[in-house]
Amino acid sequence: MSVNKTELIDEIAKAADISKASASRALEAVIDAVTATLKQDGSVTLAGFGTFSVSERAERVGRNPRTREEITIAASKVPKFKPGKALKDALN
Repeated sequence: MSVNKTELIDEIAKAADISKASASRALEAVIDAVTATLKQDGSVTLAGFGTFSVSERAERVGRNPRTREEITIAASKVPKFKPGKALKDALN
C-alpha cells in the first residue's frame, strides 16, 4: 500500500479532528521546517520516529550507458533518514 500527499492530509485531518486545509498547512509547515534545517546542514530528530540528516556524496567516475564514455559525477549532498526504535518496533 502506498499513500500520496492528499491521502496523508486526509489521515492527518481525521486523526487530529481538524479541517483538511489546516492539516495541509500543518504538513507543509513540517516539510518546510525539515527542508530549511537540512539546507543549513542540520538534522531533525523526531523522538520515536527517526532522524533526517544530510549526507555528503563524493565525486565519482560513472559511465554514460549509451556511449560507454567515462564521465565525472559531481559531489553532492543527499538527504538521509534513519528510523527510530519505536518506528522499527512498530513494523516488526
